[in-house]
Amino acid sequence: MTSVAKPLPPHGTYARANGSPRYRKPCSCQPCLIARRRHDKKWKVNRQLGKPASVDAGPARAHLATLRQTHTWQSIAAATGIAQSNLFYIADGTRATIHRDTHDAILAATPKPKPADTLHIDATGSRRRLQALMTVGHSVRYIARECRIAKDRAHDIALGLQPTVRADVAERIADAYKRLAFRPAPVNKFTSRTRNLSAARGFHGPLAWNDIDDPNEQPDTAPAEAPELNRDQLATLRRDEIEHLDSFNLSSHEIAARLGISESTVNGVLRELRAGQKRNRKQAAAETALAA
Repeated sequence: MTSVAKPLPPHGTYARANGSPRYRKPCSCQPCLIARRRHDKKWKVNRQLGKPASVDAGPARAHLATLRQTHTWQSIAAATGIAQSNLFYIADGTRATIHRDTHDAILAATPKPKPADTLHIDATGSRRRLQALMTVGHSVRYIARECRIAKDRAHDIALGLQPTVRADVAERIADAYKRLAFRPAPVNKFTSRTRNLSAARGFHGPLAWNDIDDPNEQPDTAPAEAPELNRDQLATLRRDEIEHLDSFNLSSHEIAARLGISESTVNGVLRELRAGQKRNRKQAAAETALAA
């Protein structure tokens, strides 16, 4: 592959005036001579004032940590005019000292009042909101559609499998929560199943939280004790759990691990479910043929 030569710095800049060892000679045109003299003069003045060209990177590193709470690396680079690679080296402590101009540019950047959309934040509030909506009876599929996110992602957030979420995803979940938290769930085959699964997992409803985003807050009401179920009720609940997880295309091994049961039990339930679906399809086909 043919390498592309970097363009020369423009005349009148210190980079063009000073040149680069083994790559290009210093330029002696009038604009470059003026740029070199100004640079040398500034260096001498700063030296006499006790302002070295290189300073400790600690303050800049601390300010970068503050900026990262509301900025992406791309936005910090755009605001400071500093390459992302340089920012990474400063943030991780690779560079103990930095140029004064770099230091001043980083400290001049101000945090945003609102997190950037692509910034990842703690998922506690989003997880609690999804769980609360499920206790009301809203299915994961319906919630995901209202939040404009994938069903698998909503499922993972609700189960705590995703510790952080993008700020824009958290905002969409919060908006959907405001609309749905106190709206009766549509009555369908998923309503009771979702409520039962939520109760079995110990989810809490909307009224259990004063500050739903506070990771240190405990729900106002203790989880309701699960009623004693007989053998048939337990089998029905387990069947609903397996059917629900199977809808996410999870393997029987993973379903068994999540529910704490044997893989053979999961496979037996899945065979029954699929046999029932097959019988239903055959019966529907037969009824259609008779009607014709």
